[in-house]
Order: sequence, then C-alpha cells, then structure tokens
Amino acid sequence: MLKNVVTNSRFLTINRTCDTDEAVETLYTCPANCRAHASMLHVVNAGGTVTVDVSISRASATQTTYGVDAFAHILGGKNMSTGDYIQFTGAEMILEAGDSVTIVADGSTPDVTAMLTVEEFFTVPG
Repeated sequence: MLKNVVTNSRFLTINRTCDTDEAVETLYTCPANCRAHASMLHVVNAGGTVTVDVSISRASATQTTYGVDAFAHILGGKNMSTGDYIQFTGAEMILEAGDSVTIVADGSTPDVTAMLTVEEFFTVPG
C-alpha cells in the first residue's frame, strides 16, 4: 500500500469579485498533488442587496475516497445589504486535489468580493 508523503507548503490568499447576476465564480480549486487547509473566508457586499451562496464541490476522487457528497453549502442563500460582510475564521476546511470553492451572487447589480486563505501542502506519491 502506497501512502502520500507531505512536503513543503505555501500560503495563498485568493480573491474573486462576483459582479454578474447568478454567475458561478470559482474562488479556488485545489491543484493536483496537493491538499489545502482553508483557514479564512471573507465575503463582502459592496453593491445593492444580493443573495450570496458559497459552496464546496468535491472531486470524484474525494467522493470515492471519503464517501462525501459532491456538493455542500458553506454559506447558503445569505441576504446581504450594501456594506454587509461575513468572515469565517477559527475553523479549517480541508480540500483535496480537484475540490473547489465557488461563489454566486444573485441581485440586480451584484458587487460581491470573496477572499479565501489556504495553505497548500504538496504531496508526493510514495
């Protein structure tokens, strides 16, 4: 039985702006040969009133290996007025290779920005 060996890591903060009504924006996708620990998610609405959804989509390998669902809401249908923000800290979300975090803003003139901080751990099969 082969096991993965973790090597170096790096921290990243990724941001994405959602300014098209109901467009699915990919905030982050965990690269191949990595596992990522997401430690902070910050969502702010700078435009009109919107409904925001942040979700995790699991790669088929993650679903098979861990028996998890393909999709889960992190923040589902949250109504946000101009200037509202939500920040998640203090809990880690583990992403496997191919897993992604997406955001959708639903409103007439959305202007929502999301930031995600992750630490990527590079793995070497062995």
